[in-house]
Amino acid sequence: MTEHSETRAESRAGERFDAVVIGAGFAGLYMLHRLREIGFSACVLEAAPGVGGTWYWNRYPGARCDIESMQYSFQFSDQMQQDWTWTERYAAQPEILAYIEHVADRFDLERDMRFNTRVAAATFDETALEWVIETERGQTVRARYFIMGVGCLSSTVTPPFASYDDFEGPIYHTGRWPTEGVDLAGLRVGIIGTGSSAVQSIPLIAPEVDHLHVFQRTANYVVPAQNVALTPDAVAEIKSDYPGFRQRAKQRPTAFLFSYHTDSALAASPEQRRARYEEQWKIGGLPFLGAFADLLTNEDANKTVAEFWRAKLREIVHDPATAELLTPDEVFGCKRLCAGTDYYETYNRPNVTLVDVSATGIERFAARGLRAEGRDYDFDAIICATGFDAMTGSVTRIKITGANGQAIQDKWRAGPSTFLGLTIAGFPNMFNIAGPGSPSVLATMVTCIEQHVEWIAECLSWMRAHGKRRIEATTGAEAEWGAEVETAAKASLRSTCDSWYVGSNIPGKARVFMPYIGGFPRYVEKCEQVAANGYDGFSVTD
Repeated sequence: MTEHSETRAESRAGERFDAVVIGAGFAGLYMLHRLREIGFSACVLEAAPGVGGTWYWNRYPGARCDIESMQYSFQFSDQMQQDWTWTERYAAQPEILAYIEHVADRFDLERDMRFNTRVAAATFDETALEWVIETERGQTVRARYFIMGVGCLSSTVTPPFASYDDFEGPIYHTGRWPTEGVDLAGLRVGIIGTGSSAVQSIPLIAPEVDHLHVFQRTANYVVPAQNVALTPDAVAEIKSDYPGFRQRAKQRPTAFLFSYHTDSALAASPEQRRARYEEQWKIGGLPFLGAFADLLTNEDANKTVAEFWRAKLREIVHDPATAELLTPDEVFGCKRLCAGTDYYETYNRPNVTLVDVSATGIERFAARGLRAEGRDYDFDAIICATGFDAMTGSVTRIKITGANGQAIQDKWRAGPSTFLGLTIAGFPNMFNIAGPGSPSVLATMVTCIEQHVEWIAECLSWMRAHGKRRIEATTGAEAEWGAEVETAAKASLRSTCDSWYVGSNIPGKARVFMPYIGGFPRYVEKCEQVAANGYDGFSVTD
C-alpha cells in the first residue's frame, strides 16, 4: 500500500483548478480520471495517507463487501475488467484496496492528489464564481467546481458514552481500525454494536480472545453470505461478455445482477415458499431478498420470510434465550440486510456472551471496563462497532457555505434536499457523488458512482462549450425531486423502521428516508432527460 507524507500534501497548496474533488475512494478516482479526459485541471484532496476511501479505513477483521466483486468494480475500461481477476465472490478489504491502488497506478492518478489533507471548510465566492476550499492545516485551494466524493458511510460515530475517557485500555472503532492491525489474543474484549461490521468481525475475533461480550441494542437480520472462491470457469464466463453482463445489471432496480423472482410470496403455497427460501438461503447474501417480488412491499409477504428466518435462527443457536435476543421485531430487510459467515454459530461458543442493552444502554465507561444495564464488566479492550452518520455526515462535517452565506448544516437541518442527489439549490457549481436523493446505497455503489461521474463530466463539458460559468439547481426542481424521493420511499417497507437509511441512529437527526428507492433505470432516465433538455431544473448563467 502506498502512503504519503504531509510534505507531499503541502507541496502544491494555494493553487487554482477548474475542479477540486474531495475524497480518493472510487468516486474521487474516477472523477479525476474523467476531468483529465475532458481537459479540466483538477486535484483530489484526501484526509488519509493513501487512496481507498472507506476501504482504506475499514480494516477490521472480516471486512468485506456485500456486493459481488465482479460487479463491485469499475466498468469504464473493458481492458481493465479483463486484466484484473478477483479471487472471491465477495472480496475482502485487502483485495478491494489493492484493486483501488491498481486503478490509481494504472491511470497515474496520485500525481494530482493531496494526501493527509482533511478539508475543514469550503465557501462559494459569489464575485469570482469560485469555491475557496480550506484544509485543517490552513491551506487554501480555489476551483470553479467543487465536487464531493466523500462517501455515504465514512463519517464514523461513537456515541457520547459517559466517562468515555476513563477507560484505561485501548478503544477501537471498526471504521478507523489501526493500519498495523490489533492483537486481541487472550484478552477480555467488549464489542458495542451488532451492525454489519460487528457481524463480519465477531466470528473472527471470538476464537482469539479469552472472552467476548457483545453489547446489542437492536437485533439485526443476518443471512449467510455463502462466500466462495471464484473458479477460473466462473470468471471466464462473465469476462466472455462483460459489457453485456454489466448492461443487464443496469436494467435491474439495484443495478445488481442476481437471481430474482417476480412472483408473489402470497401466491405460493407454504411448501413452495419454504422451498424457494431454502434455495435463496443457499445462494446467500443480499440476493436472498430476491426470493419473491413483494417481500419489501407487502407486510403479509414479509411475514412469511421473517418466519422462515426465525426458524433458521432457532436451528443454529442452541440457547433459546440467546436466539430470542438475536431476533428482530421489525420488518425483514427494512434495515440493510447483513450478510455474514458463522455469525450466529459464534454465539454457541462458551467464550461469547450476548448482552441486551435495549433498556438503559451503556451507562458509563470506567477505568477497567464499562457499566451496562446495572452491571459492571471488566475488559482489556473495547471495540465500538457503532456505525456511521450515513449519507449526510461526511458532507455536513465540513463547513460548506453556499450562496448568500447559507451553510449546508442549516440547509439540511430538516433532512437532505437535493436535485437528483447530485446538486443542491443554493450551492452553485457544487456536485455530490452518490449522496442522498440518489440510488447510492440501494444499488451497486460503483455503478452509481460511474453514472454520476459521467453525468457531471458531461455537464461541465456542456458548460464550457456554451460559455457558462455558474450552474445551480432551482428550488422548484429540488422540491419536485424531493417529493419523488419521498413517494418512492412510501411504496417500500424499508421506510417504516428505524435505520441509518432514515438517520435514526443519530440523536437529533431529522427522520427522512435519504436514498432514492425508485430504481436505478428510472433514475438514469430522469438524469438523461434533464441533460437532454438543456439542464432543465437548473439556473445556468454566464
